[in-house]
Amino acid sequence: MNESTGQAAAFAGFIDLAAEKLGGRVMEANDEFFAAKENLLKPGRGVFLPDKYTDRGKWMDGWETRRRRTSGHDWCEVQLAFPGVIHGIDVDTNHFLGNAPSYASIDAKSGDAGEWVELVPKTALMPGSQNLFSVANRNVWTHLRLNIYPDGGVARMRVYGEVSVDWTQMDPDAVIDLASLTNGGRAVGCSDMFFSPMNNLIQPSQPVNMGDGWETRRRRGMGYDWVLIELARPGMIDRLEIDTAFFKGNYPDQCSVDACLSPDESIDILSWPDVEWRQVLPKTKLGPDQNHVFAGELQNQGPFTHIKLNIFPDGGVSRFRVIGKVAHGV
Repeated sequence: MNESTGQAAAFAGFIDLAAEKLGGRVMEANDEFFAAKENLLKPGRGVFLPDKYTDRGKWMDGWETRRRRTSGHDWCEVQLAFPGVIHGIDVDTNHFLGNAPSYASIDAKSGDAGEWVELVPKTALMPGSQNLFSVANRNVWTHLRLNIYPDGGVARMRVYGEVSVDWTQMDPDAVIDLASLTNGGRAVGCSDMFFSPMNNLIQPSQPVNMGDGWETRRRRGMGYDWVLIELARPGMIDRLEIDTAFFKGNYPDQCSVDACLSPDESIDILSWPDVEWRQVLPKTKLGPDQNHVFAGELQNQGPFTHIKLNIFPDGGVSRFRVIGKVAHGV
């Protein structure tokens, strides 16, 4: 099962602002004797290979410093893929049991010249575990610094939040992907994401394999699967793209798309049935491993704030694009 399951309850609907595949980077660390700092942002939770060693000792899939023999602590600095508001952080010590740090704290800053501000105070860590921390500060940040006390290893760090976009710098008539997480779109709920997480749908990159999309389990009863996207801004839709790349024996048989205008109320997995939805794309046949583009078939173009992709009865979709313009004054 995908790593998304571990964080679904706490930070569902938020993206990993530090993810390597989105452009997050490990900038600097004071020490990485046993394992490289870049491992912190790689996909997955890290693996353990019992018989793998390097010339420095046991190979570990994470960031691991040497045993500290002086005062002080170790640290690692990360640049986020996008400026964003952080809601939660996962310091994952998976496979680090006798060598996990005892404590961690996390600082943040905005811009290269910004001053470091404490987001997470010094807190005890559990070895071999996802250590989840909520963040109350709603400022926009670009960099994080993970401090570990006094030394040790961390497998992965995830930074769950929302992309912050300066819309005053955007061309008001630009045609953009209103759903893209690059622009601040969010997947806020879905019926199921057993095999891969819903936020994969709105990544800006091209899919690289079947695990890089959104895939539900095989449906054994009545009904259908769906995913709910909050658009980056209220917008008018020019076209939709529903890409089933890499999904060959497990693509949905059909899809449809509904949308609504609800600028003043939050919609999530519990409240969406109470909203008045308008059909944008009627139930339509899909094919395997291809990008489906819909323009003339659209029955309503907006303005909309939320969009719901329905798939029948189940299966996988790699990307969902909602191409259009921001609706100003909504």
